This record gives sequence, structure tokens and C-alpha cells, in this order.
Amino acid sequence: MTARVMWDERYTSYDFGPGHPMHPCRLDLTHRLSQELGLLDHDDVEVVPVTAATEQDLLTVHTPDLIEAVKAAAQDPSLATGRHGLGTDDTPAFPGMHEASLLAVGGTLAACNAVWDGEVERAVNIAGGLHHAMPEKASGFCVYNDIAVGIQRLLDRGARRVVYLDLDVHHGDGVERCFWNDDRVMTISIHETGRALFPGTGFPGDTGGPKAQDTAVNVALPPGTGDEGWLRAYQAVVPTIVRAFRPEILISQHGCDCHFADPLAHLAVSMDAMAVEYQWVRELADQEAGGRWVSLGGGGYELVDVVPRAWTHLIGVATGRPVDPTLPTPPQWRRYVEDTFDRQAPAAMGDREGRPIRFGRWEDGYEPEDPVDSAIMATRRAVFPGWGLDPYFD
Repeated sequence: MTARVMWDERYTSYDFGPGHPMHPCRLDLTHRLSQELGLLDHDDVEVVPVTAATEQDLLTVHTPDLIEAVKAAAQDPSLATGRHGLGTDDTPAFPGMHEASLLAVGGTLAACNAVWDGEVERAVNIAGGLHHAMPEKASGFCVYNDIAVGIQRLLDRGARRVVYLDLDVHHGDGVERCFWNDDRVMTISIHETGRALFPGTGFPGDTGGPKAQDTAVNVALPPGTGDEGWLRAYQAVVPTIVRAFRPEILISQHGCDCHFADPLAHLAVSMDAMAVEYQWVRELADQEAGGRWVSLGGGGYELVDVVPRAWTHLIGVATGRPVDPTLPTPPQWRRYVEDTFDRQAPAAMGDREGRPIRFGRWEDGYEPEDPVDSAIMATRRAVFPGWGLDPYFD
């Protein structure tokens, strides 16, 4: 098999309730759109149901106190009063939250195991990517950190070099925290600056602990960064530093809240640019990690227009069948959206109507006065020398 797509109808039980930005309909709409486009109907693609993670799996990353608090809140949400990050406006308690969270972790664990064992080249878990959860507390809509549990599983099974790439608009703080002082894991996060956005972390000078210097890579982009700057930041930092690290496997998180329509952030990236970057991540895995790639969901709070299209593009790239952004969305899917949500569905898989995206190559020079280039250079200066790289030319 070439690719495995983790899917379970029970994923939609991860539900913080009416009015919460992270509504599970975004997962259902993504799966329906992928089905309607025929991405899941190929002999080399497996759609695999999920087995929930165990408490023992969680304990490789999370504290027993957090797990017990989540279990108690899952039985009686009134017990969550903010301790361990539960019962807050961001991460309210809901009945069954422990069991729902175990499914997301289980999907990511299965994806990591399948790719590491060579059962498939690539695996996708759109219900994963819960990157804010800390070892001792829930945070930012994330109860347990499926990514950290998946990476720890790879390390426990003998992986020596794992790259974690986070493309969510928010800094991947929970994963960075878990592996801050572990030189077997390089965390790379391209996000809106913490000066303007939750969680307020992820600055260029944050480069890893004393035993893992220069393994935390943070690109903090200014508000308003659009397609050209976002793609330029990736190209100017990611391929070079990943090549220097020489990973055995690539784990990527694809929160699509960098989109210009997302209500919770301030970047201005199009669907078309995200589709381009998904292809780049796959090529990076092919070139630098032997093709071993696990891709995950994450943030994204424009539930109908953005998330389903973005993660369908991701599934298309992971399964070897990228979707043309000019392609119309399937009529059946549009009708379902209109009947269910009483709103018009997006007409096409992209936003730019085929218009090309132009951005300059870093090696051709940079503009110190440009806020995006300044942010990129701050990251290159912070981490490139530690890998024997020239921040100006490599």
C-alpha cells in the first residue's frame, strides 16, 4: 500500500459543544469531500478504522494527574474548574472527552507505526495534530498531545532522528516542550508571531535545551503575511535545516488556520498556497526521510469553506493524487453543505482561480526592511550556524 488514511466516525465525538470554534463537523465534511472526489477509492489507498490509545500510551508523555483529571471531567464536566487546563473557555470539559481524545491519539499512533514498519509510505490522520497539550495540562483546544505520543513511540522503537514540522498558524508549543532537550527530535514551527497570537511563544531565539541546541526552529511571521511570504519562509528555512538534520521520518501538522478567512488569526494565506506547501512537504519527505511521512490535521476554524478543502488537498497529496485547485467542488458535497448548514458551499477547490503565486528565492537576496524577510533572517541567524550553515547564503 502507498498510503493509509485513518478515519473513524467516532472522531466527531471530540466536541466541545455549540459555539466552540473547533466543531467536529469540519472532520466529517473533509471525509465526505475526499470521498466525493474519489481520493479514497484506489487499490493503493487504505482507509483504516481507529483503535483507541491506552492510558499506558498516554503515560509516555502525560502525567498521571492530568489523565485522572480528564477521566473525572469526562464523567462529570462540572468537576473541571480550570485545574490542569480543563474547564476553561478554550478547553471546556465535555462528557466522554477522555474516550474521544484517546481516539485521536490512537489514530496518530497507528499512522506512525504503519509508516515506521514500512506497511505504507505515507499516512494521514486529520483528527490528530493537537499540538498545544502539555505533559501536565490541556491547552488551546487540545486535551492530549497525540503528536508527542506518536513521536515518543517512534523513539521508543529505535528512531534516532525525527523531524516534526508544524505549519499551523499557532506555535507548536506543546510538542516543542516535550522534546525541548532531546536531540533526537527537531521541531520546526512556522507561525504567526507570539506577540500577536496565542500561545505567545515560539520566537527565533528559542532554539532548544542544553542537550539539544539548535533543534527547535521557530519562524515567527508578522500579522498579514500572505501567500508569497508564507511560502518564502518555508523555502528559506525548512529544506536546508531538515537536510542538515538527516531525519529518518517526517511528522507534519497542517493546521489550516493560516488561511485568510480563519476567524482566530491574522495571516492571509490562500488554499492554493497551502496545496503547494503540502506538495513541498511530501517532496521533502521523499528526498530527506526515505519517503516516510505522517501528516496530521490541527487548527482551522472556518469550518465549511476552509478546513474541508485544505485537508482534502492534504489527503490528495498524501495518496499521490493532488487535487487541482481550479477543480469545482463536487455537486453532491455542495448540496450536503447547503442542506445541512443552510449556507453556500465553496464552488472550487482553490481561491486564486489559477493565478500563479510568485515569491523570490532566498539565494537571490533578501530585503532587510521587509518584515517577513526580517523574521526569516532572525531564524536563520539563530539556528543555521549551529549546523555549520551560513545564514546569508545556504
